[in-house]
Amino acid sequence: MRYRGLNMSFRIAAVMMIAVALVLVSAGCDDAGPATAPATRSADGPLRIALIPKAVNLEYWKSIHAGAIKAQRELEDVVVLWKGASRENDREQQIAIVENFVNARVSGIVIAPLDETALVRPLQEAVRAGIPVVIMDSDLRGEPGRDYVSYVATDNAAAGRRAARHMGELLGGRGRVIVMRYQVGSGSTALREDGFLAGLAECCPDVEVVSSDQYAGPTTETGMVKAENLLNRYPDVDGIFCACEPIAWGLVLALRNAGRAGRVKVVAFDPSSSMIEALQRGEVHGLVLQDPLTMGETAVRVMVEHLRGRPVESRIDTGSEIATLENMHDPLVRRLLRPPIEAYLR
Repeated sequence: MRYRGLNMSFRIAAVMMIAVALVLVSAGCDDAGPATAPATRSADGPLRIALIPKAVNLEYWKSIHAGAIKAQRELEDVVVLWKGASRENDREQQIAIVENFVNARVSGIVIAPLDETALVRPLQEAVRAGIPVVIMDSDLRGEPGRDYVSYVATDNAAAGRRAARHMGELLGGRGRVIVMRYQVGSGSTALREDGFLAGLAECCPDVEVVSSDQYAGPTTETGMVKAENLLNRYPDVDGIFCACEPIAWGLVLALRNAGRAGRVKVVAFDPSSSMIEALQRGEVHGLVLQDPLTMGETAVRVMVEHLRGRPVESRIDTGSEIATLENMHDPLVRRLLRPPIEAYLR
């Protein structure tokens, strides 16, 4: 061989010089800091998008998941990693899920924050680690463009005002109304509740809001208990507004138990098989419908566009409609009442 004549000491020195060079290159990468680490894809794998809902047990979040799978099927080299808390009030579990995905070095995180404040720090840490964030469904008290790339959601304040106008029409412009709030820290439902109150004041000044500061909690059971207490306190109430499906179904059950289902006007957010049945029975008089399937699909597509270096919109409204007994069979309303999730979740 050509190098057989080199003496041993020269070969050892050459090996040591190469090793030193490799160490210096490695140190240079570390000095660059985590924010500059690539957050797109491994050399031999697809983009890995972590999708974190508020919880996994409600039909709404299943629709979000279905939309994300739709995007995954239609995009090239994209994998959606789905994981959420078991309950919509478990902030600690959602924070732990975020941290686990950061440690796993996913390409990006799409999340519906359980708490608009508590999730700020964990998501800021994800961004500092070079992992971009897209917020969906429920807002975050962070800085757009710095703490997250885009916000994909219903215009919740506008949807709340739409619900108020519908309630005003149901009551003929006068009556007594209760707003059953969801839980502290939930940005999306707070916007709906405040939008409803603002809309009612604008369109129906003769409608009296007798209670608007009571929180019903995250489940049907807590919603039912709170509804029973409010119905006992305000026996002559004419209408009740709920900003999300679990507590709305609890309200329907409480009204049935009190023998008042159908007599008290109920306007609420989001369908389920139980709420659709209550709409058909005349126990619910308006369901504000979001488009969670489109929301999940759009949020994933926005993240992929960002990771591939393309500009994205900072806020995207996925729209809303109101379902009533009269229009529930219209094609658009029917699709939002029963999103075709079976085509994507098997």
